Amino acid sequence: MSAGFGSIFKRERIKSKATAADKSVLPTYASTGCSDRLLSLRLIRTISLVSLLGASLLTSCGTPGIPLPPSLELPKPVADLHAKRKGDKVYLTWTAPARTTDRQPIRHFGPTRICRRAGLLETCGAAITEVPTVPPKIPAKNPTPQPQSYTDTLPQSALMNPSANLTYAVEVMNDRGRSAGLSNKVQVPAAPTLAPPANFAAEVTADGVVLSWVPVSNPGEISGLHYLYRIYRREENSKTETVAGELQLDSTPNPGFVDHNLEWEKKYLYHADVVTLVAGKPGSETKVEGDDTPEAAVFTHDIFPPAVPSGLQAVFSSENEKLFVDLIWNPNTESDLAGYNIFRHEEGGSSIKINSELVKLPAFRDLNVSSGKKYYYSVSAVDVRGNESARSEEANEIVP
Repeated sequence: MSAGFGSIFKRERIKSKATAADKSVLPTYASTGCSDRLLSLRLIRTISLVSLLGASLLTSCGTPGIPLPPSLELPKPVADLHAKRKGDKVYLTWTAPARTTDRQPIRHFGPTRICRRAGLLETCGAAITEVPTVPPKIPAKNPTPQPQSYTDTLPQSALMNPSANLTYAVEVMNDRGRSAGLSNKVQVPAAPTLAPPANFAAEVTADGVVLSWVPVSNPGEISGLHYLYRIYRREENSKTETVAGELQLDSTPNPGFVDHNLEWEKKYLYHADVVTLVAGKPGSETKVEGDDTPEAAVFTHDIFPPAVPSGLQAVFSSENEKLFVDLIWNPNTESDLAGYNIFRHEEGGSSIKINSELVKLPAFRDLNVSSGKKYYYSVSAVDVRGNESARSEEANEIVP
């Protein structure tokens, strides 16, 4: 409130008090009309002063506050960078930002810088490359971040220190070449990898799928490193891979592997690579896979009969004047075994099958025998697809 308005208001207040005092001593028979006019004039003057004072206060409330700085439009740093190494390739994936650090939709996109350094990475420095930033999907008021990726091919100079790590980060820029900083940092081993085995092949046998290849040469003794073959298997039309087996690099001059853990009548695809193992803390190792061989495809069509039963024995017995011959043999171990067939013939005769249904257990009792005859027995094994083995060695018995 200004000093002028304060003085006026104060004088009017004093005059009002004096007027009130004067009025209090007026005779009761004074003219009331004149007094009312004086009071009205003074009330009008007071209201005018209050109005001016209010206008002054309202004018002072309209003074603008401290101005806000304009937005720098810096893209929000990436927080979900991932890295996976395979051979001399490092596969980077992340989600491109859709908003600025001010939580506003990004209007003007700049490039994304790919940063790599051996050891610690505090600032990007000279980026290995720049890629266009993938813009979000519309609508612009609620943008949806999009996935982005980049594959880095490592130069040989980056693989000189087997015990080192390579650190990666990405930096998303605006159209004026400014950023809010690096993404989260990720690391991959810098250990060297070996070329995949040559002439990788797969063949279906009765024992399983036999895999073979030309051995890979060991590059020599490097402290803290050793190598192994790793074989993968997947079913046709499936992206899920299973490790079928592993084999030390120098375990044999003629490496190979038999995959027993499969199902018949399916198509499988196999490939292999050489894994570099980097020694770390006790009980821990870092593994880096090399490049893959071409896939080898097989169809596991089962045309392979079970093994021929062995250990057949025939023993005559009787019970309550009932004659019979008991047969026993060693059980087959195939997982797809369905049962056994039993064959018998007499001296000089032809063999006939004497069971009406497959025998499930490795034992059989022949009740259809006659006294005074000699019987010759053999057994075959049958799998669930009807493949039947050759017959076993014969066992004979005389019925007294």
